[in-house]
Amino acid sequence: MADSYELDFLAVETDKSGDAIAIRYTINGTTGVHVIDGGYLDTGDQLVAHIKEHYGVAHVDHVVLTHPDQDHANGLRKILEEFSVGTLWINRPWIYADLLLPKFGTYNSVDALRNKLRSAYAATAALEELAVEKGIPIREPLQGAQIGPFHVLAPSLSRYLDLVVTSNKTPEAVQEVALAGILNGLFKAAKSVTNFIKGAWGFEVFPEEGTSNENEMSVVQYALLDRRRVLLTGDAGREALTEAANYAPYVGLQLPGIHDFQVPHHGGRHNVNTEVLDRWLGPRLSGSPAQTTWRAVCSSAKADEHHPRKAVVRAMIHRGAWFGATEGSSICLTSSYTRPGWNWLPQTMYPTELEE
Repeated sequence: MADSYELDFLAVETDKSGDAIAIRYTINGTTGVHVIDGGYLDTGDQLVAHIKEHYGVAHVDHVVLTHPDQDHANGLRKILEEFSVGTLWINRPWIYADLLLPKFGTYNSVDALRNKLRSAYAATAALEELAVEKGIPIREPLQGAQIGPFHVLAPSLSRYLDLVVTSNKTPEAVQEVALAGILNGLFKAAKSVTNFIKGAWGFEVFPEEGTSNENEMSVVQYALLDRRRVLLTGDAGREALTEAANYAPYVGLQLPGIHDFQVPHHGGRHNVNTEVLDRWLGPRLSGSPAQTTWRAVCSSAKADEHHPRKAVVRAMIHRGAWFGATEGSSICLTSSYTRPGWNWLPQTMYPTELEE
């Protein structure tokens, strides 16, 4: 049997976007199924139905939660309930409570800090409880881990723990850190009104401030499947993508050049910038290409007015991408065939304006 893969981005249709991704791959005659994030609870039902209909399996080899946001975590409960699962991959800050305790000014008990972290990251804790109940092994998707054919490029343990300490979800961290988080939130709220400007081909502008700590915790995974380089990013921000790029040579990935790229955080413009995209995807082309050379997929809901951002759509197309957003339609990327009954989606139109 020839190597192949089917990479499915399911439509998560609520007033906010979410991620629910499944992939079936065959390597040297062995087939595996890998689920990355599950959207909301209702999305989990759709994901279960999709796997049963299109993959025809009762077992999922790997289930990965990229980061603790509910629009990624909650639907995975349905996967754990409906399938036998080989391994659940989740990062749980409470298992490092002894290492974190000295960095928290208001805690003197490891148990108290552990309980606080479980409460702060309740969606992840719920997955842990369900996995323990069902006897599913749990492992940590940290830099250097291998999940089937996928290599984890980020986060490293040290950066992950730093993000936990400075997160707005853990306000009992030292007072200066908590205050900085509040001020950062107020600044972002003040910048919520978006103005648009016209931009010629190749013009790019991104905000100076980045994304949330929880997004920066996202697991960045890379695999070489059927001679194609696949990168799954969750809601990774610039720090995560930079750390992942720094680690890429250790798994044999020479940059730039990705064939299938998950656009981070539903096309958010605080997650990427020109420098990061140049490093991963190559520099901007001098003009619109005659044909696309790689694929970028964005999980974004129709009702979500804020995603994808026009600046991000433009940046993908600047680098020769076929860009597609789910927007109510699930997207399947395959390496060597078209799934029966599924049609090609047209290239997203190039926006002539972008966010100021």
